[in-house]
Amino acid sequence: MNKRQFLDELDVALIPLNSEERSNILRDFEEHFSIGELNGDSEDKIAASLGSPQKIAKELLATYHIEKVETVTTTGNMMRSIWAVIGLGFFNLMIVLAPFIALIGIVFSGWLVSVIFIISPLLVAINPILFDYKPPLFDVFFSITLTGVGIFIAMGMFYLTRLLSRQFIRYLKFNVDFIKGGVKHVH
Repeated sequence: MNKRQFLDELDVALIPLNSEERSNILRDFEEHFSIGELNGDSEDKIAASLGSPQKIAKELLATYHIEKVETVTTTGNMMRSIWAVIGLGFFNLMIVLAPFIALIGIVFSGWLVSVIFIISPLLVAINPILFDYKPPLFDVFFSITLTGVGIFIAMGMFYLTRLLSRQFIRYLKFNVDFIKGGVKHVH
């Protein structure tokens, strides 16, 4: 593969990036070719040493999406970064998706418990209307206690959700670095 073929394939694979970012990346790879040619290497040898343009693009896109989710943490950005890392290889399907599903389960169940605890007095109040049943005073006070506990759980879940999302982003970055073979130390 010559320089033009390599750069064209890389350019096509980097379509999700804006044109300025693609141009910067292509300029960097053109520089690799220039340095290699100065050292007497052929374009084919330089292209072979760089690797597959598709693989390079996948790694660059994964890194780009992870950086984007670090800047603006939205559900969409998080999902794009997860799929970009999974796209680096089949092995990543289990290494990334399984922990993500586990974290979603923990976060979802924590928020669900807090909401249920908070609305428990409403459930105690609706019960007599639906079932013609007068709740004991203990049920009323217990539901009010659960509301307080639910508020504390919700406050804790707010911080836990933020912490888990930051840690998962770090995990994605580690995974990309590991796939690239660039893990030298853990921050």
